[in-house]
Amino acid sequence: MFAKGQTVIQYMEQLAPKHVAMPDDKIGLQLGTLQKEIHNVLIALDINDDVIEEAIKLQVDLIIAHHAIIFRPLKQLQTDTPMGKLYEKLIKHDIAVYISHTNLDVTEGGMNDWMAEALGIENGSPLEDLHTEELSKLVVFVPKTHHQQVLDAILGAGAGMIGDYSHCSFNIEGYGTFMPLEGTEPFIGKLGEIERVEEIRIETIVPQGIRSKVIQVMLKAHPYEEVAYDLYAMNLKGRTLGLGRVGKLNKPMLLSEFVEVVKKNLQVDHVRVVGDLNRTIRKAAVLGGSGSRYVSPSIYRGADVLVTGDIDYHTAQDALMAGIAIIDPGHNAEKIMKAKVADWMRDKLQKAKVETKVHVSEVNTEPFQFM
Repeated sequence: MFAKGQTVIQYMEQLAPKHVAMPDDKIGLQLGTLQKEIHNVLIALDINDDVIEEAIKLQVDLIIAHHAIIFRPLKQLQTDTPMGKLYEKLIKHDIAVYISHTNLDVTEGGMNDWMAEALGIENGSPLEDLHTEELSKLVVFVPKTHHQQVLDAILGAGAGMIGDYSHCSFNIEGYGTFMPLEGTEPFIGKLGEIERVEEIRIETIVPQGIRSKVIQVMLKAHPYEEVAYDLYAMNLKGRTLGLGRVGKLNKPMLLSEFVEVVKKNLQVDHVRVVGDLNRTIRKAAVLGGSGSRYVSPSIYRGADVLVTGDIDYHTAQDALMAGIAIIDPGHNAEKIMKAKVADWMRDKLQKAKVETKVHVSEVNTEPFQFM
């Protein structure tokens, strides 16, 4: 049995929910259909002709990539243009393309956390806050006999997180009353008779991003034909997600030593460096992709160095005068996401006991050559 396309993407969106992406970011399904079985998935940073040829060879049905192939609305689709040829080849081989970009950057356990971990940044926090999760309180009434079953389902789906504590809930015993009417098939009680049942009221916290999932598993686990539950909006806010990470290194080191850590752990042969190689680095900031505008936030947060790509000449000059070092490993350093996303997806598919295979693209999509 193979996973359906929608199922594969549900797993991806558990890792990187769409609602945490930056406004107008080009994410989601960009080409093809998910209404099919997925035999092979390819995880890629970019999509170019070599990546598509790789996908064809592997008989891939779905490519999950970080960088979009459609950046702005298409006015026409000409197959004699470079991009048009790519779209044509993907369509002819029935290869769907799904993009997970800033939502993968922002999410906990995503791109910027992976990069921070690789560089030895401990307890990193966002450089720029983008999204604070809305919280709801879920209240559901469950017969005493099925209390643990429903509670386990709700908390297992991720509800009940308060700070660094999981599985938080409050449970109150009481009695529920109801009368089954004509046309109902009650789990407990008889038609036309008032029933009085020992029930437990479960209260817990549900973040916005998993609200639908929690409700779905709760309804599935609950024995009643009609489930009595409420969702209350709360003034309290949940976790704050954002771009980049900043924090102390696991041990101080010279900038020259930190450069070698960056090269080794982000798998790049060359970097551009701004700053005194003999200065000591204690606190570092990192941001996948283009981070020129994050120099000032890095300084504000007390970072000694910012690791990010696509630094321009004038930004480098400003950073040098401001006293913050920069290490630019290039935009392509984000390729760290390929193996990480693949590991996540394989784990989910194995637990689902499906035969869908996940491949990591081996194509080097770095456009620059270093002479």
